[in-house]
Formats: sequence, C-alpha cells, structure tokens
Amino acid sequence: MGKNWFVIHTYSGYENKVKANLEKRVESMNMEEKIFRVLVPMEDEIEIRDGKKKMTKRKIFPGYVLVEMNMTDDSWYVVRNTPGVTGFVGSGNKPIPLLHEEVESILHQMGIEKPKARINVKIGQAVRVISGPFREFVGVVQDIIEEKQKIRVAVSMFGRETPVELEFGQVEKLD
Repeated sequence: MGKNWFVIHTYSGYENKVKANLEKRVESMNMEEKIFRVLVPMEDEIEIRDGKKKMTKRKIFPGYVLVEMNMTDDSWYVVRNTPGVTGFVGSGNKPIPLLHEEVESILHQMGIEKPKARINVKIGQAVRVISGPFREFVGVVQDIIEEKQKIRVAVSMFGRETPVELEFGQVEKLD
C-alpha cells in the first residue's frame, strides 16, 4: 500500500498540539520514511472586530488532523499512540484513506494548490485514456487547455467522433 492521506480524530482544541507531538514523534522514532506530512486543515477568514477587518485562520474540521503516510503496523502505532489522538477515522479498526479528489479539495480550500501538471502531447496526436469512465479509449487530441489542466480528446463512440474533456493525468501518449 502506497502513501495515502488519513484522518485522525483528536480532542477538540488539541489539533495543533497533536500536529506538533506527532511531528516530534516521527522525528524521534525515525518514521520519516513512513509518515510524511501532518496538516491541521485551516482556511483564512475575515473577521470584523471593532469596525476593523482582521484576517484569522479557522479550522475547517475542528477535532480532526490529516496525516499523509504509508499505513503499516508501526506507522499506525506511532500515530495512534500520540498524545491527544483518539483514533483514526474509518470502519472498525481499519483506517480508510481519503480519496485523491477529497485531498485535492481540502488542499485547495487551504490555499495549498496542487502542483501544475505538464503534458507532453500535441494537437492531432493519438492518446490512450488511462483512467475514468473513458478508460482504454483511444482518441486524438483536439485542444489543450493549459490553465484548467485539461485536454479535449475526440474518441470514437458508437461509430462517431465524440469530444471528451479529460485531466492531463488521465491520458498517455501513444507512440
């Protein structure tokens, strides 16, 4: 199992303390190869006090902290036994990783943009769709929409060319 984001439940108000404690434990127990990032999801909020605008940070999910890690018995043990952690979010004893889309949405909300993807294809070139509902379809690149990180591909469906919009990571160049 590769690295995934997991949600841990903490005592309310202890999110930053849990983050600091966990980061110290990761370092002291040499777990940098298994536990990568610890985030308290926050967003900027404008607060008006005494007629003055003030920018403050607000916890998006009070009582929860995100951890990017490889789930193994020892990494689970380190996180689970960090002071202030009440457990992983999941069913029963099995932590459930967040979906890639959920993580992207949270990071976007926090203002941590995902790195821009690059695509090495040109208009008119043949590509294969490698994920999503059009997986395994082959088509021709019609348009590259750099700012949206999307590509428009004409795929043959039901005997006719149909344009579909895909993300850069959903296609691979055919040789």
